[in-house]
Amino acid sequence: MAARRRTTPRIAVLPARSQLPELGRLLPSPRSLAVGIGLVVFALAAYFAARDTSLFALQTVDVRGGTPRIRAEVAGALHDEVGTSLLRVGDGDLTRRLNALPDVAWFTFDRSFPHTLKIVVRGEVPALVVRQVPGKQGYLVAATGRVLRPLPNPSLSHLPRLWVTHAVPVEVGQNLPAKVAGSAAAAAIARSIHLSGGVSTVAPTPSGLTLTLRNGVQVRLGDVGDLRLKLAIAKRILRVLGGPAATGYVDVSVPERPVADPYPQVSG
Repeated sequence: MAARRRTTPRIAVLPARSQLPELGRLLPSPRSLAVGIGLVVFALAAYFAARDTSLFALQTVDVRGGTPRIRAEVAGALHDEVGTSLLRVGDGDLTRRLNALPDVAWFTFDRSFPHTLKIVVRGEVPALVVRQVPGKQGYLVAATGRVLRPLPNPSLSHLPRLWVTHAVPVEVGQNLPAKVAGSAAAAAIARSIHLSGGVSTVAPTPSGLTLTLRNGVQVRLGDVGDLRLKLAIAKRILRVLGGPAATGYVDVSVPERPVADPYPQVSG
């Protein structure tokens, strides 16, 4: 019987397919590159040319938000920008001009091409009148503690008073010193929650901040932490005690343990 020859199967090895043609199709052609670079150069040239022409010259400053007084102040501060290309009106210039206005708390802006600059502002909220003694000088102060402007006739304002000496610096456009700045925040919160009787004076003391209401009641706040919580608790206590008819004091310096004495004993 003849032996069969064992044969080894042949495996065909095909040459690897070159990837170069596929990569070549993905890469832009020299002509496309030239066109793209040309468009970029043209756009940059057009941008810089527009910055120096009247094509986008600012004609209208549209101010929204705030009070009429604040809107007029903002428009006046930006008057010199009229005629400038909108492309040259930058955030740095606007910030420098508007930060110089004490009444402006913050602002946003948007270029509305071809000729309008839109400004949205939020004004500071007056909260307090600071009186320096001795003397009759008064200043209007915002809830943030920022000094807004002098008051020629401070007695005409219905806002609470904070009495300080001339040793306490009070400068228009700047914030009150930290040791008295909390007075403005407390006065603003008391007004926003309609604290019974309204606040007559605010007095920082060694033991903390004290509000004196128009009906004579003292609200002792302690430090300036948790002011909104403390004043909300004081409002509830005053309501229980009789609101405007109450006298004495409410101590909420420790909110978890408020103390009230509606009828303090007169010693003598």
